[in-house]
Amino acid sequence: FFFGALVQMSLEERLLAHINGADVADSRELAGPLDTDHQLIIGCLKSLSSANMLAITQHDLKLYSLTPDGTEALNNGAPEAKVWALLPASMKDLEAKLGKDVAKVGQSKLAKKVKFNKGEGGVTIEKQDDAFEDTVQRHLQEISKLPSLEEAPVTAALSKAVVDDLKKRKMVSLGTVSYYAVTKGPKFALQRQKEATEITKEMLADGSWANVPFKAYNFNSLGKQPDGGHLHPLLKLRQEYREIFLELGFEEMTTNQWVESSFWCFDTLFVPQQHPARDMQDTFFLSDPAATTKHPEDYLKRVSDTHENGYKCAFSVPETQKNVLRTHTTACSARTLYRLAQTGFKPGKYFSIDRVFRNEEMDKTHLCEFHQIEGFVIDYNLSLANMMQVLEQFFLKIGVNQLRFKPAYNPYTEPSMEVFGYHEGLDKWMEVGNSGVFRPEMLQPMGLPEGVTAIAWGLSLERPAMMKYALNNIHKLVGHDVDLAFVKNTGICRVQA
Repeated sequence: FFFGALVQMSLEERLLAHINGADVADSRELAGPLDTDHQLIIGCLKSLSSANMLAITQHDLKLYSLTPDGTEALNNGAPEAKVWALLPASMKDLEAKLGKDVAKVGQSKLAKKVKFNKGEGGVTIEKQDDAFEDTVQRHLQEISKLPSLEEAPVTAALSKAVVDDLKKRKMVSLGTVSYYAVTKGPKFALQRQKEATEITKEMLADGSWANVPFKAYNFNSLGKQPDGGHLHPLLKLRQEYREIFLELGFEEMTTNQWVESSFWCFDTLFVPQQHPARDMQDTFFLSDPAATTKHPEDYLKRVSDTHENGYKCAFSVPETQKNVLRTHTTACSARTLYRLAQTGFKPGKYFSIDRVFRNEEMDKTHLCEFHQIEGFVIDYNLSLANMMQVLEQFFLKIGVNQLRFKPAYNPYTEPSMEVFGYHEGLDKWMEVGNSGVFRPEMLQPMGLPEGVTAIAWGLSLERPAMMKYALNNIHKLVGHDVDLAFVKNTGICRVQA
């Protein structure tokens, strides 16, 4: 590195001394006096130009140059000349001596000057006349002698047809050569003066900062692109939804417990212990630890009595103690509602956004692990009409302005409704959530006052994200099919009504 720096410094000094004598119209003329490759000179010119020591103007010139095939033909003759020199000969002999490609090209170019005789040994190629000139080699010699050959040929011997034929045979190629006109810049000097990049405490102490040249800031520079640190579009949308809930006056629930007991996940919600949703084909059960006994005993007794009175069947304590990966964040809502009942009820609005797990068959709109958005409003004498109004306001906030409601059944809500939103990418109505009024059998065992009603709804985060980013397959959003460029290039998320 040190030796390279010395070479560069020496080149700069010699270049500046040369420009000090006279301006240069063509930087290619500097290669000889400076005994340096033109490309190295161009790098030095650009560096000095950025420091305003030199002013450079770029010029581009289209030039023809010989390809490897053209250089071979120039030095050793064109393929047809090589074939002509070996005639008479069979095609097999020509291919053996010259190679299949050269023999084939040479024979085809000599088609009007040779004849084919078929004998006992096969077909022999013989000369038809003695007049032959390697015009290809002569034209290539003409090109190699010229200092430059622009796109329009400069001699009568090198007509456009001749050059086009050489291009077609891939013996010459057209390229662009850049050179620079060089003059002195506004800060020209015979030696580069090092510019400071920052003010030091020593400069401030002795006052030298007033006379020190500082390097100008390049405010147009984009900087180095970071290799990582890109938030997934799903996380961007999650944060946007969280901000919407907070703006609407909701309070966030605690959701940091992915493993729940069947008590909080099902029994507190008045889900029958024989319900299909609690089977292994729909729920992930833990094997270690398989169960827990940490439940409020008095609350467990009230839940047990409600189940036995409502469903007229025995309540199994071992069943309620089974640990599962939570199938919905309504378990978090149950914990929050129970806490409200124990600490003194007051009306409120609550939400959560976190992961849930279901043993479902995956397709382009379903996953086994996904995010659930949940919210509930609790107050006195709330009705289905209140819930529909809240849902319309909420979904309008997140950009879904076409909603449909369909009556549904949930064990812990009555009445219940499925919520559908129109997906423009799939051109169909897609289920975006579920909703309902929490049943008295769920709220009363918690100890909430009479007349208190809770309206609740839940939806997947992934499906609105598909609508937001116009995706027709959920695996393009989550999973091994995700395009990393999609993650990197997705801009700031804004949900607009």
